[in-house]
Amino acid sequence: MPRPTLARRALAEAIATFALVFAGCGAIVANAARGGTLGGVGIAATFGLVIMAMIYATGHLSGAHVNPAVTIAFAATRHFPMREAAVYVPAQLVGAVLGATLLRAVWPDEPAQLGATLPSVGSVSAFAYELALTALLMFVIVAVATDTRAVGAAAAIAIGGTVGLDALFGGPVTGASMNPARSFGPALVADEWRSFWVYVAGPLAGALVGAIAYQAVRGDTASRRRVLP
Repeated sequence: MPRPTLARRALAEAIATFALVFAGCGAIVANAARGGTLGGVGIAATFGLVIMAMIYATGHLSGAHVNPAVTIAFAATRHFPMREAAVYVPAQLVGAVLGATLLRAVWPDEPAQLGATLPSVGSVSAFAYELALTALLMFVIVAVATDTRAVGAAAAIAIGGTVGLDALFGGPVTGASMNPARSFGPALVADEWRSFWVYVAGPLAGALVGAIAYQAVRGDTASRRRVLP
């Protein structure tokens, strides 16, 4: 099968990120508007499941990064072309904004600031949390996406499960963003920018740490593959 064009792969990234924000942040909004019917476990499960679904749906098309921090870390560690990363990241941001825009159209009173990420701890502590959460996620992503010894067919389950796990214990602290696009969409549409830097710097630094950490423990460079669909 011919490889999709860069434009089609960017479109797949936009759609997947739209789904992430609409479903994940939509769960936060619905939970706030309906008296906590989902709860923290339900919200964490929603984020994990939508990531799992989007990896199955778009992984063979675009690689299903769905996250600027992941794309940038892959490019920085030479698993992904920088030229293509420069197209993926804006597509992910556009998808996130569209997802938040649809939520605002449905919920004009903006419950929970449309799922905007706000820390319950100080900014420095929140940065440390986001760095660690994203590093854990990226460690798993690099393992299943770039190591030929890993079970690639289980990538969606492993990555979606890690997102859900991080959201379970990190959600009450920072919102467990791990993704600048996921935070950017609601922040822009709801005009909620408090501590926004945490959700850019933390995931970007964490993704680099996670990618470098897996490279350090992998050792065998012969098992390395590029993350291209």
